[in-house]
Amino acid sequence: MSDITGTARWSGPSADMAGKRNAWLACLIALVAVLVIGNLANDSALDVNYGWDVRVNCAAVDAHADGLDPYYVKNLKGTKLSYPYLPVTLDAFRPLCAGGFLVGHHRGVFLVIAALCGLVLPGIGRMRNLRDVALRSLYVLGAFVGFEWVLASGNFAILGGGLTAAALALLLRPAKPDDRNDVVRIAGAALLGLVMSFKLVFCPVLAALYFLPLSRRRKLVLMIVAGLGFALPILASVVFYPGLFASWLLAITGGIPGQHSVQIEETNPSLLLLAQTIVDRVGFVDSKPLVFAIYALAATAFVLAPLGWSLLRAIRNNEGSLPARLDRWLIDHPQAAMRITVLAMYGLYLCSPRLKEYALFELAVYAAVLIVDLPAAALAAVLTIGVAVPTLVSITGITIEGGFVQVAVALMCFWILLLDFRAEPTRLEQHGVRP
Repeated sequence: MSDITGTARWSGPSADMAGKRNAWLACLIALVAVLVIGNLANDSALDVNYGWDVRVNCAAVDAHADGLDPYYVKNLKGTKLSYPYLPVTLDAFRPLCAGGFLVGHHRGVFLVIAALCGLVLPGIGRMRNLRDVALRSLYVLGAFVGFEWVLASGNFAILGGGLTAAALALLLRPAKPDDRNDVVRIAGAALLGLVMSFKLVFCPVLAALYFLPLSRRRKLVLMIVAGLGFALPILASVVFYPGLFASWLLAITGGIPGQHSVQIEETNPSLLLLAQTIVDRVGFVDSKPLVFAIYALAATAFVLAPLGWSLLRAIRNNEGSLPARLDRWLIDHPQAAMRITVLAMYGLYLCSPRLKEYALFELAVYAAVLIVDLPAAALAAVLTIGVAVPTLVSITGITIEGGFVQVAVALMCFWILLLDFRAEPTRLEQHGVRP
């Protein structure tokens, strides 16, 4: 029998300790849930004109339907913000914006989609149960206050999160040695590639598919399919919307004067902005090469190097070339391989140069897959650091926008998950968990 941590419950004195730990952790989870629900309820009670992004997106869809160029802000009614998505999305989003329902009721719709993420997200080497679904849902709704920003802004990152959850459910099927039917995984890879095309800066996440517990040929096929899924909306925009594609390029590069555009100086809680802040503080203003050098160093030191070192440590006893050792280890440890796949997606997403406050919602979707298998202490840590701390900051009214609270807590949760990964194969075997 298992306690709330998913670990084995023994008889005797250790059973009493497990029971106390179980009760303590249940109280912590309940407290975190109250904080998250209270924070979202408090936001809904505020007299603030929420939903600016959904109004921009639907105004762009309406402008396109009226024959206007939606990438010029002057053609968008009631906003000074620009439309950031590829031209092909204008027709794809049209059913969502029809009748003005989404603009008027986006909070309820977005809450339903976020809840569905918790239901859809897969487990790794575990049978689905109510406890795991509840934990995933709590993390999706509360981690890094990403969903709070999605709900407040009405950003379509909610669609990215929902589609990401569906893609992970398709990709993280239990791998069997005699399983050669990759149709479901191919669909998941294509869907993940499509999600990355919403915001092009996140495309490095697709490289994490190489860590799936499959043969090299099958993984490369999935990566090619994901690349095609990423490229298809771009190609469709170039072929079927050539004029609008040119306007889109101008809009995102700041080529349209007098309107909002995506620039390196734009406020966002990313490692790139952290590098920019450091450079500005030391007096090297406008030194972009130095900014990108510090950004690359930070991404490597905080995320990429620890991830790579953990993988090298795991495969150190295997024989053969490095790629062969990695492939063999991944196939021999399917649960750990799927965990490192999602952890690599998390890390690569976290390294993005443009990690807006609402984008932390999609990051929470990746993390939610991994937290349910954590031992008690690690689970308590990620709930406290990843959910409770940023939620308390938000409740107290401290401004998060433009700061680094979100990226700091996301990094700490990444390190906790990465440290746990090192012991993952042994722990799963000890507790009898099988894919």
